[in-house]
Amino acid sequence: MDELKEELNKDRFRVAIFGSARLKEDSPEYHQVFNLARLIASAEIDLVTGGGPGLMEAASRGFYEGKGNASIRSIGLNINLPDKQRFSAHLDVKKEFELFSERLNSFVDLSNAFVVTPGGIGTILELFYTWQLAQVKQIANKPLILMGEMWLDLLKWMRAWPLKDDLLDEADLDLVFLTRDYIEAFTVVQESYNDFRSGGTQFCRTYKKFRPNSHTAQ
Repeated sequence: MDELKEELNKDRFRVAIFGSARLKEDSPEYHQVFNLARLIASAEIDLVTGGGPGLMEAASRGFYEGKGNASIRSIGLNINLPDKQRFSAHLDVKKEFELFSERLNSFVDLSNAFVVTPGGIGTILELFYTWQLAQVKQIANKPLILMGEMWLDLLKWMRAWPLKDDLLDEADLDLVFLTRDYIEAFTVVQESYNDFRSGGTQFCRTYKKFRPNSHTAQ
């Protein structure tokens, strides 16, 4: 049995962080992700990332720095690309995939919550794949957390077009939590983790969200 299958057999709470491979250490987004991952580790929660550079590396580095319990794990799910993508440092479990579809399914199978940080097409693919599974109830009670103001315009567009034209429902938009920074994102993670530890089956979706039509939490 490979290490990834062993992890899937464990009853553990894990948070996936999606984000760009392009952003560098001197970017504000890098520091946001680093700090989020450090909080996740300090709460003794496992981490799942794409295992590559950029914001994925920020996550694995932050997790390593915040790690006080040797039993928690940082899992990296890399993808084999024409321009070889190196694994980030400080990963406890590594897996490389040939197909994006298999990699996406592994993210979903492993993770209990998802944090989507700034990124391009790959990150947007991960967001919408997870969001659709939640919409059609193929996954349930797994918060999908958008971190950063980058996502405001996306949600505004979804309200102005698909929602207005009855191509989706308001309930579909309620599946995501829009948060301004790593502190707000971690608050949602912590709420979900507390529910997991208490044996709960329903994650409360009444947490105050940063709505796309407002710059203040409602």
